[in-house]
Amino acid sequence: MNLKNKLKEKAKLLKSEVVAIYLSMKDSRTPIYAKIMIVITISYAFSPIDIVPDFIPVLGYLDDLVILPLLITASIKLIPKEILAENRIKAKENIQINKKIGIFSALVIVILWLGIILLIFIKVFKK
Repeated sequence: MNLKNKLKEKAKLLKSEVVAIYLSMKDSRTPIYAKIMIVITISYAFSPIDIVPDFIPVLGYLDDLVILPLLITASIKLIPKEILAENRIKAKENIQINKKIGIFSALVIVILWLGIILLIFIKVFKK
């Protein structure tokens, strides 16, 4: 299998995992600390806004190659195994994610950026 096909398979698996953790977030059996991590992960994964913009050479794709897989891994480790197994099966059945998630995700990332800018502003102009 060539590199292009391997990358496509990895991307498909990654997308399936994101759907599975999203479904796990909606499950009442999932602990609250896992749900918080999942909200951060899902928001980052589906947001059209990246913490590191893609137009920045090399670093622009760093988030897609490093940050997102780390967030997904952390979320998966926090979800009880039986809940995750059930939701992986559902995710493979091609359950569609609502478009509202994209809007919500963008809002979370914008709020994070605004928070960072506010902190910088406070540090710079604090006298």
